[in-house]
Amino acid sequence: MWDISPGIKLGPVTLHFYSLMFIFAFGIGYILMTKMYQKDNVNLKYVEPIFTWTLIGTILGARMGHVIFYQPELFKEDFWSVFLPISTKNGLKFTGFSGLASHGATIAVILTTLYYSFKIIKKNPFWVYDRLGIVVAIGGAFVRMGNFFNSEIIGKPVDPSSPFAILFPQQSSEYGVTVPRYPTQLFEAIGYVLLFILLWTLYRKTDKKYQQGWLFGLFFIILWAIRFFVEFLKEPQGDEFISFAGLNTGQILSIPFMIAGFIIMLYSKNLKITEAENAKPE
Repeated sequence: MWDISPGIKLGPVTLHFYSLMFIFAFGIGYILMTKMYQKDNVNLKYVEPIFTWTLIGTILGARMGHVIFYQPELFKEDFWSVFLPISTKNGLKFTGFSGLASHGATIAVILTTLYYSFKIIKKNPFWVYDRLGIVVAIGGAFVRMGNFFNSEIIGKPVDPSSPFAILFPQQSSEYGVTVPRYPTQLFEAIGYVLLFILLWTLYRKTDKKYQQGWLFGLFFIILWAIRFFVEFLKEPQGDEFISFAGLNTGQILSIPFMIAGFIIMLYSKNLKITEAENAKPE
């Protein structure tokens, strides 16, 4: 039985666990990026800008991705809720940023990182993506933990005798009678933690960080493969506007990212740099 409160009451304000998980994700990401820049002998003045641009890209991209792919009716029914943490239906109400899609966040962060790469740090974008992928992997685990605290993105019904069976009574209003379900949020979180360990080890122990794009390509392949296969166990996150051959919206959107990962890994052999070039700019 998973029926925990979604947050901690602090007088009139509720500190939501989902928000805390986002704070942990970006806080640990900042620490990791600082450590990597130190290891690469890159000036630490470049850490704060990537943190800022990644934060902007993640929040706006994830929100826009959710609305476009899963809830486009909001553009007509509650326009301002698309861009602001409020709802104007049935009166003005603060809701926080809810309804976020990782595909949208990925596209937006790719774009904001291009700006950071060319205009700020002046490095090949794949150099930045290699390191950002490591951070995103562990950050994604925290976000899925936040989904678990919120009893959202739940799995399909499962046999009550299964060791994975969990009851999510808070979802009874949406899905009807509470039945045992897969904890798909935890499945994804565990997968992302393992991906982080793999990428962090390869970065620390091998010279793959000098083959720009290789780590990022591997990150894309594995992360979206995790998402693809866990989707088989998930309940739909909204109306499935895109579906084909039994695959849902999340799976179809994941396939191009996996293909891109393979292409990037192959192309990365043309982007090798030396240890001295890796540390530039001074």
